[in-house]
Amino acid sequence: MPPETPFDLKFTSREVTAWGGLALLKRMLDGMGFKEALKSWDLPQPGSNRGYAPEQLIEQMIVSIWCGAARFAHADITRLDSTLVRLFGWGKAAGHKAIVRLFQRFDQPSASRVQSSSYRWLFDKLQLNPITLDVDSTVLTRWGSQIEGGAKGYNPKNKGRASHHPLLAFVADWRLVANFWLRPGNTASSNNIESFIESTLENLGATKVGLFRADSGFYDKTIVTLLKAKKISHIISARLTHALQQSIVDQCKWQQVEVGLEVSELSYQPQGWGTPQRLVVVRQHIKRKNGAVAGKTLSLFADDPDLQGWRYGAMLTDLSIPALEVWRLYRGRADCENRIKELKADFGLGSFVLRDFWATEAALGVTMLAYNLMSVFRHAVMRQKVHHTLATLHHQVLAVGALWDDNTKNTKQTFRLAVARKRRPWFEGLWANAGEPVKLTPSPSNS
Repeated sequence: MPPETPFDLKFTSREVTAWGGLALLKRMLDGMGFKEALKSWDLPQPGSNRGYAPEQLIEQMIVSIWCGAARFAHADITRLDSTLVRLFGWGKAAGHKAIVRLFQRFDQPSASRVQSSSYRWLFDKLQLNPITLDVDSTVLTRWGSQIEGGAKGYNPKNKGRASHHPLLAFVADWRLVANFWLRPGNTASSNNIESFIESTLENLGATKVGLFRADSGFYDKTIVTLLKAKKISHIISARLTHALQQSIVDQCKWQQVEVGLEVSELSYQPQGWGTPQRLVVVRQHIKRKNGAVAGKTLSLFADDPDLQGWRYGAMLTDLSIPALEVWRLYRGRADCENRIKELKADFGLGSFVLRDFWATEAALGVTMLAYNLMSVFRHAVMRQKVHHTLATLHHQVLAVGALWDDNTKNTKQTFRLAVARKRRPWFEGLWANAGEPVKLTPSPSNS
């Protein structure tokens, strides 16, 4: 005989949700004119009159990601939540297969057009000051054999496995994505980077790029030539070729910054380049106590006792500021790795995948939009200096019990949140922030 419980189990038909905090995001989106923007992006239309509006499917996927969805099947989290369906005005929510069918209708022109429209709308809305633009690539391992574009290439964690090798551009100051291109796994980091930069600048609209940063995978004459033509300052990590290693040993006069950290610079003309370039060089001793040691050893001088124990990094730049400041500016680019990890962990970057290449790119373009809107929410509504992950925001503000109060005598609908009395003034402040015009201030850590 089962043990007797101290309570009775009963059911209710009232509309209750565990995600009441999303009302803040709904208020912010309404203020930004998000639904109107979606309608202007010329989304692929359903083949049947009974099909769901593509604008609803895009919004439903974004909300599902905010609730923790990391695969298409997880998108049913919103379909099963009638309170959220009512909050976002969907009438009837679609199943995840309808969302998949929407992305399967994308081809290359439509995927590129919709992505470009979404970025342009966002950056026109934000009207940012001159920004720092970081470009990086990552590896997305693909386990299915029929995934289009999945190819064997550089894949350090899963060697020999097929992958995609996308390019990403980040606005460092505000932690936003400025562009995303999906590419086959056997594509080199700098492949087609000139077109990617042109596309990114188009996405940014009137937003000016004050500084471009990239790692050694983008150390290329054509990239530097393009940046100079656009009058965009740059810091790009240089590959430590044997010729550069010899020049470092011959020319560098080291200035100590602290014990185990030294900086220098030299004028260096890479092979095939028309003019000498300014390179800032930093070396760190492996026994340095303050901070992690980055860089590489000079393989050409592996047996030299005076050079053993040091790790080197070289940065090509057109900036005229002191060498130490160039290095400090470049170090901020490391935040790219944090953004990529966050996109993979919280926004399904590695797991929203379909068989067709352009369907996958279109879906991942929506994940970038979900990330950007959440980043805007952090800055404009939360207004906290700490960049909290989506999982932390769940606990802080999004995962709040709520229900519709249909018994109220007011003619206006009432959405009741289960917030403790002490936290209500704070939540009311967030509600007021969400209703104001969106305005972002840069993060001090990336300026």
